Amino acid sequence: MSASLPPLREVIAAAGLDARKSLGQHFLLDLNLTARIARAAGDLTGRHVIEIGPGPGGLTRALLATGAADVTAIELDKRAIAALAPLAEAHPGRLRIVAGDARAIDLPPLVPPPRAIVANLPYNIGTPLLLRWLSEASAFESMTLMFQEEVAERIVAAPGTAAYGRLAVLAALVAEGRILLRVPPAAFTPPPKVWSAVVRLVPRPEQPSPSLFRALERVTAAAFGQRRKMLRSALRPLGDAEALLARAGIAPTLRAEALDPAAFARLAALVAAGGSAPDEARDEGGET
Repeated sequence: MSASLPPLREVIAAAGLDARKSLGQHFLLDLNLTARIARAAGDLTGRHVIEIGPGPGGLTRALLATGAADVTAIELDKRAIAALAPLAEAHPGRLRIVAGDARAIDLPPLVPPPRAIVANLPYNIGTPLLLRWLSEASAFESMTLMFQEEVAERIVAAPGTAAYGRLAVLAALVAEGRILLRVPPAAFTPPPKVWSAVVRLVPRPEQPSPSLFRALERVTAAAFGQRRKMLRSALRPLGDAEALLARAGIAPTLRAEALDPAAFARLAALVAAGGSAPDEARDEGGET
């Protein structure tokens, strides 16, 4: 049925869907590339797929061409919602368009399991969306997401590298992640100034409890918010940093980038067991 659909450039022109910087929009019009991304998401047969920011629907078409049970596309831009209507008509019962801001939408109640997220995320909201989904990772079978390449590198970074930070720690503790493909600026309309990359995250069978995940967020925010400082100084917002590090078996003179995710998990477990860390730890520095 999708063979009768007009080319994406015609869809964009008819809908007046010029990409807007304020919405972080960069459209993928190469249907061979969108098909590669859909394949990279693994076997979607019978899965309820969630897409964020479908724009004119290039990736949406590729997802509908898989064996997915259905696709739920969340879109904020009213112009794109109108542009997607013919695609929904071409796939009756398999494409649902939800108007709204993905940051304000709780995804698990939106579709039944098994769920998979596949999305070319708007650049300006990709990281906060990922952090939220990591906190509820057990709700999803997989997440196949395109980010700016720099963000993708931070998600899969190893300890001791420049890209290693709180995003890598949180991602590693809840999922197995890897970069599947890198996409040049020329693949997008309009082309961004940077390369992009697709990361696939598969949640681990055992997930941290909500209280432990909150503690992980606080510990990593404090540690990487002052990453040039030794941990005995960086973790002071959490209380008695020296005692905390001693109980976790971590040298107080180390810096955050030297700790592997398991060491952060030990610290977070101690913080969670001892009560809530002060709110200042959430806002320390802002390193991700």
